[in-house]
Amino acid sequence: MKRWEMDAPGRERLRLKTVALPEPRPGEVRVKVAAVSLNFRDKGAIESGVGPSQPFPFTPASDMAGVVTDVGEGVTRFAVGDRVISTFNPGRLDGPGPGSARRPPYVMLGGSHPGVLAEYVAFPADWFVKAPATLDAAEASTLPCAGLTAWTALVEYGPVRPGQTVLVQGTGGVALFGLQLARAMGADVFVTSGSDDKLARAKALGATHVIHREREDWVEAVYRLTEDRGVDHILELVGGAHLGRSLEAVALHGRISVIGVFEGFTVTGSSAPLILKEPTVRGIHVGHRRSLEELVRGVDRLGLKPVIDRRYGLEELPAALEHLDRGAFGKIVVESH
Repeated sequence: MKRWEMDAPGRERLRLKTVALPEPRPGEVRVKVAAVSLNFRDKGAIESGVGPSQPFPFTPASDMAGVVTDVGEGVTRFAVGDRVISTFNPGRLDGPGPGSARRPPYVMLGGSHPGVLAEYVAFPADWFVKAPATLDAAEASTLPCAGLTAWTALVEYGPVRPGQTVLVQGTGGVALFGLQLARAMGADVFVTSGSDDKLARAKALGATHVIHREREDWVEAVYRLTEDRGVDHILELVGGAHLGRSLEAVALHGRISVIGVFEGFTVTGSSAPLILKEPTVRGIHVGHRRSLEELVRGVDRLGLKPVIDRRYGLEELPAALEHLDRGAFGKIVVESH
């Protein structure tokens, strides 16, 4: 089979290699990978590495959909022919992941564990869930990280109520899942972007208000559109000092879900709105398997269709990464046939 590997951090170290087909050990299943969805964090893992726990040779990416082709001894969770998707945090079945205050949980595919940019993978059966019946493989592959992150923020920890307001920053994978889920839950959704085209496409997806962040101050736009009330729930997808702007825009007793790190890992902001507005500020580290299973059921029930900007072949990974550099409307998927 073919598998992308690297022997050290750096995009130039990526090689598409021919390796032996993996054999499932007791408790494992072998899955023929049909599609892999790329995330912004995959760029970091490829270009800079993920620290001393990163195994080499390293295969990137965490999110995949495929079909079970073989099962190891003792596996009862799946059978040959089952359509499955991966879990981003392997072994996190429900609640907090394993870890401590000193060492928070940092366990993920394509990070502390080998990733999924391959024609086949063999992992423990507990690392998969059944795929949605209503999505094709490429669409299903977008759920384990981007879809689940939005679901965790808006459903698991929210929950958003009809008539509330939700603001998403940008038009990447998590943002568009947030837009679709919030609208399905009866919320009005604000979308910020620096692109007229992307704002128009977000409007077509159901956004109630769109804000061109390069033409006007987006916080002032929120004040204008809400008559100074602010937004009930913000998906903070930029990070860094941008958290301070979200604290300005959030409503009294509102909620900010901190997800993105585009502007760095050190978040800053004024303590005045934090104290006076009494918002809930919560970090979102994707989510657990139980929530992913609930998301799958929700997708089938709601008829939700993930937004895919473009699909690439397995051999076209370098081009897919360049597209990720430029920014996508929704998700970028690498398919293996």
